[in-house]
Amino acid sequence: MSAALDVRRDVELVSLNSMHLPATAKYYVEVTDAGSLAGALGWAKEHAEPVLILGGGSNLVFTGDVEGLVIRLCIRGRCWEHAEGNEATLVLGAGESWHESVLYAARSGYRGIENLALIPGTAGAAPVQNIGAYGTELKDTLESVTAFDRESDQWVELKNSDCEFGYRESLFKRLPGRYVITEVRLRLSRVRAFQTAYRDLEEYLGDTAKTDLSATAVAEAVMAIRRRKLPDPEILPNAGSFFKNPVVTKEAYSALKAGHPEIVGYEQPENVKLAAAWLIDQCGWKGYRNERVGVHNRQALVLINHSEGNGQDILALAERIKASVFEKFGVALEMEPGVVGKL
Repeated sequence: MSAALDVRRDVELVSLNSMHLPATAKYYVEVTDAGSLAGALGWAKEHAEPVLILGGGSNLVFTGDVEGLVIRLCIRGRCWEHAEGNEATLVLGAGESWHESVLYAARSGYRGIENLALIPGTAGAAPVQNIGAYGTELKDTLESVTAFDRESDQWVELKNSDCEFGYRESLFKRLPGRYVITEVRLRLSRVRAFQTAYRDLEEYLGDTAKTDLSATAVAEAVMAIRRRKLPDPEILPNAGSFFKNPVVTKEAYSALKAGHPEIVGYEQPENVKLAAAWLIDQCGWKGYRNERVGVHNRQALVLINHSEGNGQDILALAERIKASVFEKFGVALEMEPGVVGKL
């Protein structure tokens, strides 16, 4: 049975986004089950109010107040199903903490998502961005999602192949607002090979034999590396990596390398992924700060809100960084977070 809807007026969102940007929701409701979600969407339709779905607020830039109804997904729950030999499916409610879910899987002895430890946000938001780190992406383990299709007013189950995953891309990102994910299923394994070829992981793990590793040990290594490089959002409000690593052709990479021999790139089968942090650092932005916002002094990909800045402050800084990288390297950077409000 679904709980009665508690739709509130004029709710502050500053504590509900990891950049601590000021914004007020005209209407706000928290949903804890699928029935409450259907009720909230029905309320919005009845009152002709637009809808914003909010998870952990870790990948959004609020540039002002939010008209309409903000629905915060607080659907919890995690369980194992379809356990077959060394394989099992981990089912997560959309409101589950992603990081805690990674640790839960690792401590249960299942592998596949340990490289994604300490990524902020909720399980339901993870497929939208196809989150990834240290050589692993969500698409590598996602089996399916349950979602409400607001276009057809029906519940759907979307398989991995339906989600149209790409680098920090998905069907859900290309069609914002259409699908509301309520449940995520991940196919994990007790014997899956660990992904430790990423340079930082290799250096951290040193000569440790893969046969001596556990999912928990890899997750702890990832956590240590991330903590060394990335600020805690509770201390320095941020949205994690603010820019995608740009992907260029091999020919373009060769031309860039001719002019910049130290450029950092990761060769893919058909192209090369450039290190956006290196590009930004070379333009002198690492450690920059003005009176409100800045760039982290240990990771140039991270923009921080150090003195009660607003979304416009963050976007203005992002545009300056993008312009300088393009001027120096001819490479266009793309933001990772979504923007809510006026650009």
